[in-house]
Amino acid sequence: MIKEFKDFIAKGNVMDMAVGIIIGAAFTAIVGSLVEDLINPIISLFMGGIDFSGLGIKLGEGEDAAVFAYGKFIMAVINFLIIAFVVFLLVKAVNKAKGPEEEAPAEDPGPSEIDLLKEIAASLKK
Repeated sequence: MIKEFKDFIAKGNVMDMAVGIIIGAAFTAIVGSLVEDLINPIISLFMGGIDFSGLGIKLGEGEDAAVFAYGKFIMAVINFLIIAFVVFLLVKAVNKAKGPEEEAPAEDPGPSEIDLLKEIAASLKK
């Protein structure tokens, strides 16, 4: 069982996935900082000083009341859109670097039904 596990871990796909997850986590931190530290202040400037991350509705009285923090959700959506756009650009660049994919040659579909029926009719006439 240990040998099977070592073989599984040594496969390229598992290692590629692990590297992708680590880089993705680091990239998420970078994008979070980009949105929070650079994009939010610019949006706030145009929106009259509104800080989206602080927007919310208090659902009750007192310090321990729950908060419906829709501003954080807006920031999460902005983060997602930026990450999705960058991933799109990366995939596009990788596909371009790979070059055009060769199309598989079309397989011969063989004779059509009409051709087969003509052959059967010709053989029956004999």
